[in-house]
Amino acid sequence: MAHLSLMKRATALFVTSARSAVLKRNASTQEQSKGQLVDVTRNDSNGITTVSLARGPVNSLNLDLIEELRKSIESAIDTNSKGIILTSSLPTVFSAGLDIMEMYKPDLKRCTEFWHALQDLWLTLYGSSVPVAAAINGASPAGGCLLALSCEYRVMVQGEHTIGLNETKLGIVAPKWFQDPMIAAIGYRQAELALLRGTLFKPQDALKIGLIDELASSKDDAISKCENYIYSFARISNEAREATKLSLRKETLAWLEGNREFDTTIFLNYVQMPQVQEGLDRYIQSLKKKSK
Repeated sequence: MAHLSLMKRATALFVTSARSAVLKRNASTQEQSKGQLVDVTRNDSNGITTVSLARGPVNSLNLDLIEELRKSIESAIDTNSKGIILTSSLPTVFSAGLDIMEMYKPDLKRCTEFWHALQDLWLTLYGSSVPVAAAINGASPAGGCLLALSCEYRVMVQGEHTIGLNETKLGIVAPKWFQDPMIAAIGYRQAELALLRGTLFKPQDALKIGLIDELASSKDDAISKCENYIYSFARISNEAREATKLSLRKETLAWLEGNREFDTTIFLNYVQMPQVQEGLDRYIQSLKKKSK
């Protein structure tokens, strides 16, 4: 399993301090490892790990990127990072969302693996035992917004880019575990209107409704504000903080943990519907025209 059960997470609370004592590092240098799809930087001077999406041109979430991202987050948690910052190596895009080619004329075996991998990534990120903040340095529609919503804190760079769950505009339905974090962030009525309309919000508007927590002038500024959020827990018990977080998020986590196959079946049935495939085809053709 790519994620711990809720019971295992609760048990893990009591071993965190012992593990951190063994794995604590005193170096102040910065170590960086680069993968093809994800860049991971561990700053040993402050214990914060920065995980950057690095799949050009727009960080579309395909099976490979999803799996590497989950492994990177799990590794940061397992090595007792003080916190994780999720961002993008690309200059104008955080993530364009799920890779449509994983759903267009799908191979059902790969499509199943793709959806299971996305479920695992979300469970790992949304149920992370350490603070996770998103430094959103560009466009963040659909699945990109899901990644940001799965973090505890969101800082977005000002600009003309947008964020939101715009699935209805693509003829797709956002699953319950996409919807619930948005409801938690901006309230039921605002979430209902946004989800029905597939609204994409510019940074200032996203701040007004609570979809993001702060605005930043640049990516560096966003990273700094994410670090400040993680620093804010310096005098708070790790065990108490984690237990409180999981208590607040347990219902949504437990729903997906208990309904993974049901959720997968709905997804597979949906993507095979002729009208959905027609909608995806139209969208792909429009992208091809834009690229000419």
